[in-house]
Amino acid sequence: MNKAIIRYILGWILMLEGIMLLLPCLVAVICRERCGWYFVLVAACSFFAGLLIRWKKPENTMFYLKEGCIATALSWISISVVGCLPFCLSGEIPSFVDALFEMVSGFTTTGASILVDVEALSYCMLFWRSFSHWLGGMGVLVFLLAVIRMSGGSHMNLMRAESTGPSVGKLVPKVRHSARVLYYIYTGMTILLIILLLAGRMPVFDALTTAFGTAGTGGFGIKADSMASYSPYLQWVVGIFMVLFGVNFNAYYLILLRRWRQAFRMEEVRGYFLIVGISVAIITVNIYHMTATFEKSLRDAFFQVASIISTTGFATVDFNVWPQTSRLILIFLMLCGACAGSTAGGLKVSRVVLLLKSMVRELGSYLHPKSVRKIKMDGKPVEHEVLRGVYVFLVAYIVIFVASIFCLSFENHDLVTCFTAVAATFNNIGPGLNLVGPATSFALLSDFNKLVLTFDMLAGRLELFPMLLLFYPPVWKEFFRRSRKHA
Repeated sequence: MNKAIIRYILGWILMLEGIMLLLPCLVAVICRERCGWYFVLVAACSFFAGLLIRWKKPENTMFYLKEGCIATALSWISISVVGCLPFCLSGEIPSFVDALFEMVSGFTTTGASILVDVEALSYCMLFWRSFSHWLGGMGVLVFLLAVIRMSGGSHMNLMRAESTGPSVGKLVPKVRHSARVLYYIYTGMTILLIILLLAGRMPVFDALTTAFGTAGTGGFGIKADSMASYSPYLQWVVGIFMVLFGVNFNAYYLILLRRWRQAFRMEEVRGYFLIVGISVAIITVNIYHMTATFEKSLRDAFFQVASIISTTGFATVDFNVWPQTSRLILIFLMLCGACAGSTAGGLKVSRVVLLLKSMVRELGSYLHPKSVRKIKMDGKPVEHEVLRGVYVFLVAYIVIFVASIFCLSFENHDLVTCFTAVAATFNNIGPGLNLVGPATSFALLSDFNKLVLTFDMLAGRLELFPMLLLFYPPVWKEFFRRSRKHA
């Protein structure tokens, strides 16, 4: 195992986080808040610690998928630990476990919170919470590849370890250029959203934090009622962009190249919009009797469907009081998620489509046992390795999901609370139902359960296996065996 390249990548990540921590310092200066000094302290420590770690460049810059996964998992843990320190040092979130939960929720774009009164936080803290969504949305290592020239090595392994979905491909021949294309699209859409929010007379600070949460599909709100107090125009804008950020970014790249037909023929994208349309229609009818007008029921249904399927987590109403049918649809959307290659979490629509096609193929094999049927996606045969990866991912997903519910059950919470708490964090959504609904928080859970859900948030964001590798004994046996050998 190439430990030197893992160390080198971790060093760069800490340096980048140190630089990013200066942005809330600027907010503190503008708002005249003294707590900005905590960001200065943590930023300096993070930058110089990263500088020391990456001081010696590794002789061998080649790394494979195992190094990519381990570097990715350790990087996300490191940025979360460092990122939560300003909350602890300032005393605004005094508990380290609570601060870590909040920061992991931010970087993984989950949006689950332990805060009871979010409006009590200072502006610089609120900005850092929301900005962590934007950083984590496209991926911190993808951002590293976009801005830092790293010679040698299989950089695709870093991108593959961090990106969402059953398969990852390059948009352009060079991985670094692919990362830049993704961030150009991501940044451009974020700026457009900010402009539209400002056009709706949203305050500048609100527009920035809301745009960061929407772009990263995170959902940290800066108000106690999330998005409920904003105008219908702003709710429609945010709802539409939540759906758009849940689309596979490959489709946007094809649109930029004016390959309109190829972009709109992507089965996953079409399936995604079909699920959104059907869900909105059913919920609108189901909650119509609870609202004053049809526009209100349509807007509430569309906003919550967009928020849940894109795993953003914003809310305009307390959907915990909706009829059972609507709540069941939202639970399905929690599990499904949006498209692969987007900033959203969940199983991903592409996996759901592949699993359904696999089921249909198996049914056909019962009728014609000797027939050979290829599963196709977008008119192209799906490789066996991709299908095997989907099946293994589903097994691992179910095992972790059930184990997490079992851990939460020791506190004797009701089943809906336990199930949706895991579903909301594991799929990087945010609010669940009952005791962890949109009108409440995760503060009532014990530190042990918060740590369980913290792991779920990291595992869900990193597609399970990078985090699972940290608990795989052969990895560490190889690590220490090689260390003794070189010593």
